[in-house]
Amino acid sequence: MGRHVADQAQEYDFFPAHVVHTRRLGPTMLRVTFGGPALAGFAGGGRDQSFSLFLPQPGQAEPNLPYGEGEGWFHAWRALPERERAVMRSYTVRAQRTSPPELDVDFALHGTGTGSPAPGTGTDPADRSPAGPAARWAAEAGPGARVVLLGPVVADNRSVGFRPPADADFVLLAADETALPAVGGILDWLPAGTRALVWIEVPDAADAQELGGADGVDGVDVVWLVREPGRPSGLLAALRAAELPAGAPYAWLAGESGTVRELRRHLVGERGLDRRAVAFTGYWRRGASEDRLRAEAYGETS
Repeated sequence: MGRHVADQAQEYDFFPAHVVHTRRLGPTMLRVTFGGPALAGFAGGGRDQSFSLFLPQPGQAEPNLPYGEGEGWFHAWRALPERERAVMRSYTVRAQRTSPPELDVDFALHGTGTGSPAPGTGTDPADRSPAGPAARWAAEAGPGARVVLLGPVVADNRSVGFRPPADADFVLLAADETALPAVGGILDWLPAGTRALVWIEVPDAADAQELGGADGVDGVDVVWLVREPGRPSGLLAALRAAELPAGAPYAWLAGESGTVRELRRHLVGERGLDRRAVAFTGYWRRGASEDRLRAEAYGETS
């Protein structure tokens, strides 16, 4: 059932926060823990809960974000000079705690030069492209660094996309490293005994993680794929080769938008899955920054 626009606006609020600490998870992944009293009101719904993160520009002590403007904050923010206004990016809550109020957010450090070399190349293939502002910020962030989150004040909010029907026989997840935090959140949330088949593609074998919901749980099978430099994603080939159990699945696909479309086309067109049982999200698009994608969404580019 839909909600009125006014009700939708009441689902979200701004939460000033700061970095508590950071921890490397692998060659290209970094976990940042955010804290602050305002986060007590952040009502995450678990699973693939997303939110908007506002970061300061280089040289700024805090994000330049006019959220005191009420519902007009977005237009006021857009009116600021691009080099002065806060950087806005979309992220997933990996974990949330209430005492003290904290959120864990995992960053893929593409292009920061901090990843381990790929065998035989001397460089991490992800580092061939310049890092985006969020990856640069995360790579350098220290305790006390100030940010602002725009997130939910109700747990049942529109930014949770993983919603399997009660009659699904099993869950199928396919994702790249940008959606790895969401996969972790989903596996933590799944009821005990849920049958889940999971494929995750990462740039480096050492980026594979112990996912809490999958550790020692019968019925949860996780396959880690390592992306080959200069080669297309291996997710489609892996899914095509997989023998799926009998029954009606609920599929959740996330990562690079072109790859996600191919995965969905395979499941619906070749496997015959009901399209309504396939949730898919392009977390990024090859050759396009999030700023460009957001501008396109608002009709600001041709």
